Amino acid sequence: MTAPVGIFKDNKELITNGKRSFMRQTIVEKILSEHCGRKAKSGDIVIANVDFCFGQDGTSGMIIDSFRKMGVESVYSKNLFCMIIDHSAPSPNIGVSAIHDKIREFGREQSVRVFDVGRGVCHQLVPESGYVVCGDLVLGADSHTCTYGALNILSTGVGSTDLAITLASGKNWFKVPDTMKIVVNGKLPKGVFSKDVVLKIIGDVGADGATYRAVEFYGEIIDALSIDSRLTISNMAVEMGAKCGLMKADKKTLDWLKRRSDRTPRPIEADMDARYVDVKEYDFSDLSPQIACPHAVDNVCDVEDVLGTPINEVNIGTCTNGRLEDLEITAKILKGKKVAPGIRVIITPASRQIYLDAIKEGYIEIFIKAGAVVNNPGCGPCVGTHQGVLADGENALSTANRNFKGRMGNPNASIYLASPATAAATALVGKISDPREHKRRL
Repeated sequence: MTAPVGIFKDNKELITNGKRSFMRQTIVEKILSEHCGRKAKSGDIVIANVDFCFGQDGTSGMIIDSFRKMGVESVYSKNLFCMIIDHSAPSPNIGVSAIHDKIREFGREQSVRVFDVGRGVCHQLVPESGYVVCGDLVLGADSHTCTYGALNILSTGVGSTDLAITLASGKNWFKVPDTMKIVVNGKLPKGVFSKDVVLKIIGDVGADGATYRAVEFYGEIIDALSIDSRLTISNMAVEMGAKCGLMKADKKTLDWLKRRSDRTPRPIEADMDARYVDVKEYDFSDLSPQIACPHAVDNVCDVEDVLGTPINEVNIGTCTNGRLEDLEITAKILKGKKVAPGIRVIITPASRQIYLDAIKEGYIEIFIKAGAVVNNPGCGPCVGTHQGVLADGENALSTANRNFKGRMGNPNASIYLASPATAAATALVGKISDPREHKRRL
């Protein structure tokens, strides 16, 4: 049967065979519709029920203050919310220690869970702990909450005041975003990974090219990726301005969630004739490893263009690339080798469970014998409060998601972003290097 021909009027209604009807829905429209109790379309303002929300130690103090100002006695649900001490953990100073103490006290008072120092990064702990499943609506007081879109979840970052409102009411308001569709086909070459894919896309779309849009990722390469690799891509959706970066749920998704959560997933797919404000298609069969150069995440080039750039510090970890798969790739390149003299190599597992798994696999021993430093699970050097602050004029190569001035604690230093493979290859020579030189190990 041939689908009816339709045209869009004012981006709101579909006129088909002379009759008006609301357009079919994208993933974000469907999830918000389910959570607000009516059919929602892009541009609508809705009040929706939230499945889960959280704060980290950089934002939870303000969440608590805002919650108290509302005069609410208790949280809407103790199972709705958690706090994670990850950004400055262990505490680097007295002021941060006071905030950590406030978080712990609020947790005891309200009987909400607190993940204390050493448990890991919020964006690993929330899905790893089974709090979220397909079809959920999730808010976090952290911009990289978009990470869980890889699990078919509408998750987005909000400010601490907005988070406090959800903590008190179980709801929040949303403007339904337009959706952009990105299709990534081909087969990645050896030595090229999901971090390279998302950096290439951001370089093309621009740091503000998807502002206040949802992004749906599809294609042969997305389908072939592991969940660890998919999380890397959704994590960086906000780096092109997007509210969320969504993927469909497949068997990999459902199996991953089944091992971690006793909740029943509700997979959501976009309709065949859903409306997208933009569609971009790529074939990355010949993609080179990518580098985001200082001082913007969309200042992206092929690794060949910056080969030999001196690097003082390599950081492997963060909510973007601190998962077991990333540590495995790093270990394959570093095994039996030594990092270059004069370079600092800091490796930070994203969670305690990942740390333990890496110990069992022998990765941690490989890192230490190679001359790297292994941090406690957490955000580590990425935020710039401790654990690897750069000196004036230094260059860092990091697997993190941001490289603006001052991101790692010093506005007079420079940050390059790359995959764990590129970071590990660079660690061996102290200069930006091509991981394809080690492709037999990968």
